[in-house]
Amino acid sequence: MDFFEFAIALISIIGGFITLWMFILYQRKEKKVRLSTDTEYDIRELSAMAKSLSTRIDTLESILDSEVPNWREQHEHQA
Repeated sequence: MDFFEFAIALISIIGGFITLWMFILYQRKEKKVRLSTDTEYDIRELSAMAKSLSTRIDTLESILDSEVPNWREQHEHQA
């Protein structure tokens, strides 16, 4: 009877560790999925901001072209 009690105790301990290990593994995967979703959202937001800034730069360059015709050449000589 001692062997069966030992085997049952060992199986229950191993089963507990496996259950705990699976729970921790699931939590880590869930965090990774959540992080990648947040990152994707940030990339979309940054892309929209970059497009907006590009439009602003184009507008400012067109204003400078009309008011200061040689500003590009002057800037190139200074750099």
